[in-house]
Amino acid sequence: MTGPAEVEDGPSPASPAGDVSPKLLESLVCPATGGKLGYDGARGELVSKAAGLAYPIRSGIPIMLIDEARKLEE
Repeated sequence: MTGPAEVEDGPSPASPAGDVSPKLLESLVCPATGGKLGYDGARGELVSKAAGLAYPIRSGIPIMLIDEARKLEE
Protein backbone atom coordinates (compact mmCIF):
# COMPACT_ATOMS: atom_id res chain seq x y z
CA MET A 1 0.00 0.00 0.00
CA THR A 2 1.35 3.41 -0.90
CA GLY A 3 1.34 6.01 1.85
CA PRO A 4 1.38 9.79 1.57
CA ALA A 5 5.18 9.89 1.82
CA GLU A 6 5.45 7.72 -1.30
CA VAL A 7 3.27 9.90 -3.53
CA GLU A 8 5.34 11.33 -6.34
CA ASP A 9 5.43 15.05 -7.09
CA GLY A 10 4.45 14.41 -10.69
CA PRO A 11 3.51 11.64 -13.03
CA SER A 12 6.09 9.10 -14.01
CA PRO A 13 6.42 8.07 -17.66
CA ALA A 14 6.43 4.43 -16.48
CA SER A 15 3.30 4.86 -14.36
CA PRO A 16 0.36 2.59 -15.22
CA ALA A 17 -2.24 5.35 -15.60
CA GLY A 18 -4.19 3.43 -18.21
CA ASP A 19 -4.70 5.42 -21.37
CA VAL A 20 -3.84 8.78 -19.77
CA SER A 21 -0.63 10.07 -21.28
CA PRO A 22 2.14 11.45 -19.07
CA LYS A 23 1.88 14.74 -21.00
CA LEU A 24 -1.80 15.04 -20.07
CA LEU A 25 -1.08 14.26 -16.43
CA GLU A 26 1.58 16.99 -16.37
CA SER A 27 -0.94 19.56 -17.62
CA LEU A 28 -3.70 18.76 -15.11
CA VAL A 29 -4.09 20.84 -11.96
CA CYS A 30 -6.23 20.45 -8.87
CA PRO A 31 -9.70 21.91 -9.49
CA ALA A 32 -9.93 23.00 -5.85
CA THR A 33 -6.60 24.82 -5.54
CA GLY A 34 -5.19 25.14 -9.05
CA GLY A 35 -2.03 23.52 -7.69
CA LYS A 36 0.20 20.67 -8.75
CA LEU A 37 -0.98 17.07 -8.59
CA GLY A 38 1.03 13.99 -7.68
CA TYR A 39 0.37 10.50 -9.00
CA ASP A 40 -0.30 7.54 -6.70
CA GLY A 41 0.08 4.50 -8.95
CA ALA A 42 -0.88 1.99 -6.28
CA ARG A 43 -4.32 3.57 -5.88
CA GLY A 44 -4.69 4.93 -9.42
CA GLU A 45 -5.27 8.48 -8.21
CA LEU A 46 -4.05 12.01 -8.76
CA VAL A 47 -3.26 13.55 -5.37
CA SER A 48 -3.51 17.17 -4.28
CA LYS A 49 -1.69 17.53 -0.98
CA ALA A 50 -2.74 21.20 -0.76
CA ALA A 51 -6.45 20.34 -0.97
CA GLY A 52 -6.15 17.03 0.89
CA LEU A 53 -7.94 15.27 -1.97
CA ALA A 54 -7.26 12.35 -4.30
CA TYR A 55 -8.95 12.29 -7.71
CA PRO A 56 -9.62 8.82 -9.17
CA ILE A 57 -8.51 7.62 -12.60
CA ARG A 58 -11.16 5.36 -14.14
CA SER A 59 -10.50 3.50 -17.40
CA GLY A 60 -7.54 5.80 -18.02
CA ILE A 61 -9.59 8.98 -17.54
CA PRO A 62 -8.83 11.33 -14.62
CA ILE A 63 -12.07 12.28 -12.87
CA MET A 64 -11.35 15.89 -11.94
CA LEU A 65 -14.53 16.55 -9.95
CA ILE A 66 -14.25 17.67 -6.34
CA ASP A 67 -17.40 15.69 -5.47
CA GLU A 68 -15.75 12.49 -6.79
CA ALA A 69 -12.47 13.03 -4.93
CA ARG A 70 -11.48 11.02 -1.88
CA LYS A 71 -10.42 12.95 1.23
CA LEU A 72 -6.87 12.11 2.30
CA GLU A 73 -6.26 10.85 5.80
CA GLU A 74 -3.77 12.91 7.75
